[in-house]
Amino acid sequence: MLQNPEQVVHSLELQANRKYLIQDGILVCWRGFGKGEPLVLIHGGHGSWLHWVMNIETLAQHRTVWVPDLPGFGDSEAPKDPASMDLLLDALQGTLAQLLGADTPVDVVGFSFGGVVAAQLAARHRPTRKLALLGATGHGGRRREREPLVNWRRSRQEPVAMLADLRQNLEVLMLSRPADPLALEVHRHSCVMTRFRSKGVSQTQGVLSRALDRFGGPVDMLWGDLDATGIAAEVGPLLKDGHPERTWRTVHGAGHWVQYEAPQQVNAFLVNWLSTSTGAPEKETQ
Repeated sequence: MLQNPEQVVHSLELQANRKYLIQDGILVCWRGFGKGEPLVLIHGGHGSWLHWVMNIETLAQHRTVWVPDLPGFGDSEAPKDPASMDLLLDALQGTLAQLLGADTPVDVVGFSFGGVVAAQLAARHRPTRKLALLGATGHGGRRREREPLVNWRRSRQEPVAMLADLRQNLEVLMLSRPADPLALEVHRHSCVMTRFRSKGVSQTQGVLSRALDRFGGPVDMLWGDLDATGIAAEVGPLLKDGHPERTWRTVHGAGHWVQYEAPQQVNAFLVNWLSTSTGAPEKETQ
């Protein structure tokens, strides 16, 4: 059974090595866990470092895990233009170089909109060795939300109504089953702290594939087979076509926030991915 959400978050915060770094006048908050070679986890849109709440402790047993709040999210400051990917990437790349050194090799995992960020960061930060993308967007493929999303900001002054709106969006877009208290608290906290407009990037056709082409290195892609933001059986082959260095697979019964809904499978996938120099064979993860 999951602990009280506040206890879970507080426990992780106590383990974190916080670093506040400034690039181009933008303060970016990084949290570090564990020890070993660096692994960077990049959260999704309307997200924060807490998108990795079910994964950090396991991965930190194998690597030093660095998790930023992207510029315009969580505890990081927003770019002057809250829809500028260039400004976001400049601040992210610059603070990563301050944190680890510009020539330090890293492996990068990106979730959702964070998959697009991870791919574009990898294309800029040449010491990036390989990418893992979970529920990646920016492919322009078909979406399959069961119901329309609601504007939770309309009820921001009424906490109970706002939480109901956030729950609806969480269950329509992010999860394949009813939201538990921890998922809802992570989603609430992350949404109210979001100031960057990521939707235009997430739903732009080709933005992910172009970034992956510029990167040119090994890429492993994973989706829940119930992901509302895309159909893995369509997107995976499209992104892999002509690229033997890329693999794709699915997790059965999981939605878009695959690393939260299926943490054991995703953590095992990522630990195995970290131990290999190239992508694993293409198959379905059960």
